[in-house]
Amino acid sequence: MARVILKNINKQFGNVKVLKDINLTIEDKEFCVLLGPSGCGKTTLLRIISGLEEPTSGEIWIGDKDVTDLEPKDRDIAMVFQNYALYPHMSVYDNISFGLKIRGYLKDEIDNRVNQAAEILSIKNLLLRLPKALSGGQRQRVAVGRAIVRKPKVFLFDEPLSNLDAKLRVEMRAELKRLHQRLQATIVYVTHDQVEAMTLADKVVVMKDGVIQQVGSPLEIYNKPVNKFVAGFIGSPPMNFINGILVKKDNKIIFDEGSFELPLPEDYYDSLVPYINKEVILGIRPEDVYDKIYVSSTIENTVVATVNIVELLGNIKHLHLTTGKNNFVCIVKSSNEAEEGHTIEVVFDISKIHIFDKETEHAII
Repeated sequence: MARVILKNINKQFGNVKVLKDINLTIEDKEFCVLLGPSGCGKTTLLRIISGLEEPTSGEIWIGDKDVTDLEPKDRDIAMVFQNYALYPHMSVYDNISFGLKIRGYLKDEIDNRVNQAAEILSIKNLLLRLPKALSGGQRQRVAVGRAIVRKPKVFLFDEPLSNLDAKLRVEMRAELKRLHQRLQATIVYVTHDQVEAMTLADKVVVMKDGVIQQVGSPLEIYNKPVNKFVAGFIGSPPMNFINGILVKKDNKIIFDEGSFELPLPEDYYDSLVPYINKEVILGIRPEDVYDKIYVSSTIENTVVATVNIVELLGNIKHLHLTTGKNNFVCIVKSSNEAEEGHTIEVVFDISKIHIFDKETEHAII
């Protein structure tokens, strides 16, 4: 296996720039997820790594080799596509072994590799079937098996779970996690699903409009987003954003929403001073907003809000609240008795608050 290095990658289709100065290192044996909305450039970047697209400028290194001008077959990579791309007239065995056969591997070596992959993926009993006799999850396993037998330096996955139903996606996420642990492979994985990114990745690369917004571990991305876009893209339900002004009172910096005020942590005083009397955006995740009935709190970080919508999700409820000026969501236990139209008091965990510049949307704290 080997690390992947992307140096100053740009890609342009006509006058449209789809990738802009991409610099990224994916370490050996790392599970790296390229995450972002449709059209952000993540699949184009994956195709450039594979050699299916050429960069307008920049370099791609795999291991200690510059592969920028090499054909896909010479890059020692294997790619798993969103649509599986299986040969419908071939058995599972022949689909998995096809790449080895055209490379001239001996029959015994092919048998050994196919059986090893089939055992890892629990599809040994399917080797004689045609793809049309398989479920979506089984077809995905066959596509992964075809990649495994190659024993490449790098595995590339292009939204491999997007065609599966919700239950199968959960199962296949666990399968892919186990597969990575077993193979100790370098994996580059594209998805728009932040749950997949959080559960699978060692490293998450968040992209928007062809630009890398942030690179870090799932927890770093979740706890310390660098801007409003990253903060809102990661998390379910997404982070709440509330508009207000920073004011100074009694040597404290206060977030003034208009209908409520929140004191901000003293540790961030120096960072916030330049924004006094300016509009900012406060961010807080729904799980960091609590019903006051169930927590001890001072009046300082208590907010009065009206319940607009109650969503029951089994063991929890999502309460959609409004202060009259801003809407936000909090998560409560399913036993909570709040109903639509009720006025309740909620507590903001000020240690978990984020403040974003209103103009640039960059994180201040």
